Amino acid sequence: MAFRREKFVPRGGPSGGDGGRGGDVVMESTQRHNTLMYYRFNPEHKAERGEHGMGSNCTGREGKDVVLKVPVGTQLYDAETGELVHDFAKPDERVVIAKAGRGGRGNQHFATSTHQAPREHELGRPGEERAYRLELKVLADVGLVGYPNVGKSTLISRISAAKPKIADYPFTTLEPQLGVVQIGEAPFEESYVVADIPGLIEGAHNGAGLGVQFLRHIERTRILVHLVDVSDGSGRPDPVEDFKVIMNELESFGHGLAEKPMMVVASKADVANPDKLKKLRAMAKRKKLEFHEISAVTGLGIEALKYAIGARVKELREVAVVA
Repeated sequence: MAFRREKFVPRGGPSGGDGGRGGDVVMESTQRHNTLMYYRFNPEHKAERGEHGMGSNCTGREGKDVVLKVPVGTQLYDAETGELVHDFAKPDERVVIAKAGRGGRGNQHFATSTHQAPREHELGRPGEERAYRLELKVLADVGLVGYPNVGKSTLISRISAAKPKIADYPFTTLEPQLGVVQIGEAPFEESYVVADIPGLIEGAHNGAGLGVQFLRHIERTRILVHLVDVSDGSGRPDPVEDFKVIMNELESFGHGLAEKPMMVVASKADVANPDKLKKLRAMAKRKKLEFHEISAVTGLGIEALKYAIGARVKELREVAVVA
């Protein structure tokens, strides 16, 4: 509320300016981040409030927006209802997740012919206050699945620059690992992203082992590569049963994982049990699944598998574009 006070203007009248609008809270996806760790330690974010209106009909400055960067693949859920608000599937997507409040009106707006010195003014309206839950699903073209210690981490280290932890005990991989695989020669080389998912065991959908908490990361993959250990060192006598157990876990998790295009890979072929290898190959043929034999130690079949996966990914990408 203000009145114009100026020499030689005895009846200046009301001159209260409007309050400035507050800032929005905006969320934006970016490829420069790959984790939500920042929000674990900084859970609250607030945009700048607008400035008060001033005399001489001066409107207050608007508050600055707050832009929160999240990795591509982040899903934004309403914390109260559980509803999916937005899925950041592409880079540079921007969503206003909390709208700013409107600035109040100054007393200049309340002047009339019969009420020329109004002392009324309007308070600004508060902005939105929302609570959200963030969930990150990595974006990869290929997902590696299988029992612990079947050679998934070793494979991704051979076909990409990824350096996952590799050891001779179960559950070496405790979180998804990503690797970029390049095929062909520049300038015509192509690439695809492979995700190494921590190993599954029977009963994982009920929480056994590491459970299925990481399977959400391969919901968006185009193809699954199922590794099965055909050596005697696995301690499991039937590779076909190994395949069925993992498929049951994928089916129990749902989200269409069991129906995704799949390749079957017999790992540790350099020390393979011939009967196991023969049995797994026959099963893949029956189910009409592409079959490969590899040894990450000797390099057997690695290049052939890398290019075969690349060809399938390219084919599925083209189908997606046409669709």
